[in-house]
Amino acid sequence: MAKKESYAVIGIGQFGASICESLVRAGQEVLAIDINEDVINELANSVMRAVVADAQDEDTLRELDIGSFDHVYISIGKNIEASIMATLIAKDLGATDVTCRAENANHARVLERVGADRVVRPEHDLAKRLIFQQLNPSVVDYVTLSKETTLAEIIIDNPKFVGKTLDELDFRNKYNVNVIIIVSADDQVNQMPQANDVIQLHDKVTVVGQLKDIQKLNDIVN
Repeated sequence: MAKKESYAVIGIGQFGASICESLVRAGQEVLAIDINEDVINELANSVMRAVVADAQDEDTLRELDIGSFDHVYISIGKNIEASIMATLIAKDLGATDVTCRAENANHARVLERVGADRVVRPEHDLAKRLIFQQLNPSVVDYVTLSKETTLAEIIIDNPKFVGKTLDELDFRNKYNVNVIIIVSADDQVNQMPQANDVIQLHDKVTVVGQLKDIQKLNDIVN
């Protein structure tokens, strides 16, 4: 189980409610905040605490001790001004990890400038992910770690890779990626692959590298 931490979720629309649900399922401590009393009443019995409050009110967020939470999610919907003010106040009150939902690119830019540590655009990001996976069918899943680094899980379907060791395949020098995990077709997980480990057909190989290099590898293994 993941380490228990404290989360404040501000704005309980569909996205915010999904975050709360996932956190509660993971055994985390969740404070839900929304200006709509009906929304809060629906969550009252599932989260640690649910509060009706205006996230643009600095005194209210101070009373809720927002700055002490390990993580703050600001998922206010189309009220862009409210999301910006809530972000600014949360950072001013000492919140060290603030993730915000943005409606568009301009909104995202402003949130970053007022101090958001992470900005997500769920619909935009989902569309990008869908298209990426359709264009790169061997990539089972991927996570962008930074602007320069991506972690991806790739299925090995090319017979030229099968029966060869990691040393022989030399992913680092030939493809500019590092192999960190191998999962076999029967779901056996090798978390510390060694140079003499042999790749088999349909193995899922988790690699770390630049996105362009992972895409090139996808073309080869597909």
